[in-house]
Amino acid sequence: MKLIFDNIAKHCSKHVTQSYSTSFSSATRLLSSSIRQDIYNIYGFVRFADEIVDTFHDYDKEFLFNDFEKQLYDAIENKISLNPILNAFQETVHKYQIPDHLYKAFMNSMRADLNKSNYKTVEEYEQYIYGSADVVGLMCLKVFVKGDEDLYNELKHDAQKLGSAFQKVNFLRDLKADYEDLNRSYFPNVDLRALDEETKMRIINEIEADFKAGLRGITRLPIEAKLGVYTAYVYYLKLLYKLKKTPSLQIKSKRIRVNDYQKMSLLAQSYLSCRLNLI
Repeated sequence: MKLIFDNIAKHCSKHVTQSYSTSFSSATRLLSSSIRQDIYNIYGFVRFADEIVDTFHDYDKEFLFNDFEKQLYDAIENKISLNPILNAFQETVHKYQIPDHLYKAFMNSMRADLNKSNYKTVEEYEQYIYGSADVVGLMCLKVFVKGDEDLYNELKHDAQKLGSAFQKVNFLRDLKADYEDLNRSYFPNVDLRALDEETKMRIINEIEADFKAGLRGITRLPIEAKLGVYTAYVYYLKLLYKLKKTPSLQIKSKRIRVNDYQKMSLLAQSYLSCRLNLI
């Protein structure tokens, strides 16, 4: 029965989310059950594409990526795929009428990671962030508003800013791994070998402005999505605060984390803020 296969596909996407990101998985569990699975489906898709370009070093990444991309478009056209992750994703695409320019922009940014190491201009940097993060936020927003195009258009800008904030925090947190292991430098006009406090604070100020816009959008989200998205926001804001307090030399030498105790505390704070209508 097709229903059995579809349920297995959805379970795979949920398992991918829980296995790869405890923080994102925790935030997703706080979404309404009516939209939770679709966010798992989106995450499973973006995670698999990202894994190809970031971790499959002993294999032909370009071949794997081309094959994955072909399977993606076939899945969406045919409304089925024997790749369970793509089968689940195509269901969400059709259910919420997610436009193809969003997932195509995402794939373009992932493809850039196959060969591109440095982003030398602001335009290149912003284009990469749009494809790798902003459009993921917009795909999730399509789910959150459940077809309300007017609300989607109202929240679109702020959703992009929140996606940008999350991605830039990831860039700063993963500075060491990106530069030393993957030979990548995303921040334009920044010499990572000589990262100083002034440069670090310029980046952080930029991220804080994105967070401010992102929070504005969160306050206007439907109740089904608000707690989950706000929890992710609070987690990333805490991570940014820790990066802000960490000397630039240490950021280059270790990965900054939010420990499990802090995560539980942030979750409780987020829950109370939403329950008391403080956001």
